[in-house]
Amino acid sequence: MARYVTTDIHGCLHTFRHLVEKVLALRPQDELYLLGDYVNKGPDSRGLLDYLMQLTAQGYQVQSLRGNHDQELLDAARGRTHLSWASQADRSLTLKSFGVPDCQAIPEPYLQWLEALPYQLDIEGFTLVHAGFNFRLPPEKMRTDWHTMLNTKQFTFDASRLQGRRLLHGHVPTPTAQVKQKVKLKAGAIGLDTGCVYRLNPELSHLAVLELDSFELTLQPNIEPPYFITQR
Repeated sequence: MARYVTTDIHGCLHTFRHLVEKVLALRPQDELYLLGDYVNKGPDSRGLLDYLMQLTAQGYQVQSLRGNHDQELLDAARGRTHLSWASQADRSLTLKSFGVPDCQAIPEPYLQWLEALPYQLDIEGFTLVHAGFNFRLPPEKMRTDWHTMLNTKQFTFDASRLQGRRLLHGHVPTPTAQVKQKVKLKAGAIGLDTGCVYRLNPELSHLAVLELDSFELTLQPNIEPPYFITQR
């Protein structure tokens, strides 16, 4: 059995599917953990959600956490119009993938799937979350500060708050060289978002997947057909 973690797929279905089926050759006994942001920015948000649901239905052990983009799409679809979601270009790609004119027409099964996503997960040796925690808060409040867990871009890591577990997160696109160095050092907190969706940035444009027991890092380049995205 292998345990894998990756994050911030953003509708890059071809890249993720190639990673799962060809590079990892995922088996039903393996565990795959995803740290959020399945939708927006990239070309096929709906296709990616379909594939994740398919993997689970076929008996693969896939655990998906909630990201800020997943929450933003859900908020918009549920009519929370005081909250904004994505840029106009991002919205167009996302709605096109679902084949709907506006987000409130997204089919209910996708919204229910997003609503069921947990914010965090503790597994042997690791705590998983999309963005991070406010380690200045008392532990019980830190674990219910949903906004920070989805959106923070910086924090001071405190292993004692996680009972000695390492923290794995995504959310902030990080050059592949920096992620390689963090993994090499077996840092206490490691961000695995290597900005796969940013296909025009050579230092990003990869999905990073970490095998938790061997601590082996695999970097899968973006192989999507061309789509519009600005250079970061």
